[in-house]
Amino acid sequence: MKKIDFETHFVTQEWYDALSSNPGYPRFERSAEGNLRLCYHPQAQEPYGDPLIAKLLDLDAGRLSQMDSAGIDVSIISLTAPGVEQLEPELGVKLARNANDALAAAIDRHPDRFRGYAALAVKDTDAAVKELERAVKDLGLIGWKTHSNYGDSYLDEKRYWPILEKAADLGVPVYLHPTTPKISEFWTYGVALAGPPFGFGLETSLAAMRLVLSGAFDAFPELRVVLGHLGEGLPFHMQRMDWAFDRPHAKADKGAVPPLRRKPSEYFRSNFMVTTSGNYLPAAFKCTRESLGMDMIMLGTDYPYEDLDECFAFLNGLGLSAEEQAALYEGNAARLGIRA
Repeated sequence: MKKIDFETHFVTQEWYDALSSNPGYPRFERSAEGNLRLCYHPQAQEPYGDPLIAKLLDLDAGRLSQMDSAGIDVSIISLTAPGVEQLEPELGVKLARNANDALAAAIDRHPDRFRGYAALAVKDTDAAVKELERAVKDLGLIGWKTHSNYGDSYLDEKRYWPILEKAADLGVPVYLHPTTPKISEFWTYGVALAGPPFGFGLETSLAAMRLVLSGAFDAFPELRVVLGHLGEGLPFHMQRMDWAFDRPHAKADKGAVPPLRRKPSEYFRSNFMVTTSGNYLPAAFKCTRESLGMDMIMLGTDYPYEDLDECFAFLNGLGLSAEEQAALYEGNAARLGIRA
């Protein structure tokens, strides 16, 4: 049984330099104490640190050593949040193309160990569509990793549908990953509210729900989306999310709910898969398994942001059967066409 890690991250030096010199947001800044932070707004700042940047830059020996130690056979790597979507389009297009080339070169160096998601500058939709096709057909990348917001917009907006259509046509998944919420009320208490503890998951679940309610999966039935962190809380809402489509008084009010062909939960059970990345609560895993089924859950470690030992200690402590482990680590990925 192989282990395929669906969520790991990297940066290029060019991307880091661009965000370090960006006059607007997002950008890297040093605090008065000399600590490195990724700033989305003066009130929304994510702690980074130079050792973390060093791990993100490493696409060779250090990363492979960590994989070997954890028993990971294949890592699927993506440009870290916030990617390039929030940057000025011309710069974003350039950074995305060069990041995709750098990732493809690393995969060429380690073809048995690495796979990759494309980065796309979505504000130039035509360029993004062309780059996704190039990344998949010419570079061999396995999908597109995007984020919970683009600074001023969300993925469900119709201007971005040509990219979703291209992903569906190519038969590749879209990994919908958190970034710092664009909703200002999340910024009040810094990273404790806006970041991984709360805001990341809340906004990503919002972005996923908006995507379902927009009708995107009616337009592109073959589109597959992957969510991290055991589904960003959505498995807990799998029954409740259908309320407006079940209650007679809501259904009778024409125009009160979007005209979808199916209930929201049905799209999540057919068009979405989830990974384990960074959510190590046994009750959360059990809820996800009961809501979606074991065949919808894949391994994700969120390296280098999360600890690999903690991840596997959690998974090993769940008492999964041999069949469940095989599905989690390898079999479910194969259903997306991704093999070790």
